[in-house]
Amino acid sequence: MAAFVIRRVLWMFLVLFVLSLIVFTLMHAVPGGPFDQEKPLPERTKQVLAEKYNLDAPFHEQYINYIGDIILPRITYGRQTPSSAHDYLIDAPLPAFMGEEAYLKWVNFGPTYKSRSRSVNDIFRENLPISFELGSVAVVIAMAIGIPLGIISALKRNTIYDYTGMGIAVLGVSVPVIITAPVLQYIFGVQMKVLPASGWGTAGQMILPAFALGFASSALIARLTRASLLQVLFEDYIRTARAKGLAERRVVIIHALKNSMIPVVTVLGPLFAALVTGTFVVETIFGIPGMGRYFVTSITGRDYPVIMGTLLLYAFVLILANLLVDIMYAWLDPRIRFD
Repeated sequence: MAAFVIRRVLWMFLVLFVLSLIVFTLMHAVPGGPFDQEKPLPERTKQVLAEKYNLDAPFHEQYINYIGDIILPRITYGRQTPSSAHDYLIDAPLPAFMGEEAYLKWVNFGPTYKSRSRSVNDIFRENLPISFELGSVAVVIAMAIGIPLGIISALKRNTIYDYTGMGIAVLGVSVPVIITAPVLQYIFGVQMKVLPASGWGTAGQMILPAFALGFASSALIARLTRASLLQVLFEDYIRTARAKGLAERRVVIIHALKNSMIPVVTVLGPLFAALVTGTFVVETIFGIPGMGRYFVTSITGRDYPVIMGTLLLYAFVLILANLLVDIMYAWLDPRIRFD
């Protein structure tokens, strides 16, 4: 298992490198630039801005400088004046034998082109925890609704419970979150006034957006759980367990359910990555200051560092989530081996 994890980590760095190169190339290949506005700036101003952000350098030099600021750690001495161009996610003091006031600085995604006082790391520090908290709660809600719904539908196949459960699942798949969120907001926030209709900061303000996200994802989980559990229930080892006289509850929970979770766990990886890195629609509707709106506005505003940083962050979370999914495979099915 350790060798498998090491291989996957090494592949992760290769994937991130290839992704960064592709995205960086595509961003610079698109006509226009980050300082093109409806009211054109003077050419001298655009030239000064390009020199400030190193946009006048050759393409390969821009890419090497950008990647170097992310992957190469630096050791500095003495406290430096904070600036958006030299803002590092890791800024830790080193032991005294390394020198007086020595600091390790690592991972700098650069400044944003739309704000002089903020860097990409500032956006991550302030807004990523909000999206992560919202996405984590949404995943828990999706699993809490989807897995029991799928189990009941599979065990009560072709009954009113099955039809009701799958009807709810079809509703969740068919109705997009851009409709579900305003409906929940109107019913529980405007009409009944039992929950806050917008904002962020309290547990009550988290319920409606997390449920809107979680309900849409729970529909997919419910359908996968039902289909997978139905397939497993007709396997030979399940018949053998029943023939040995095991209680039906034990047969389902111990023998059938564990193996039927493999397809569900597979989709939880990318689902978790998508939810914790920000969902633009829900964050906009409920006025949540998460990562989603920054990613969308960075694309429309050609804010290269924010686009690169957000995509690399999403890819990192996605790869990490898929790695955890692969590790869970071996726990769910002992026949799976990675070494």
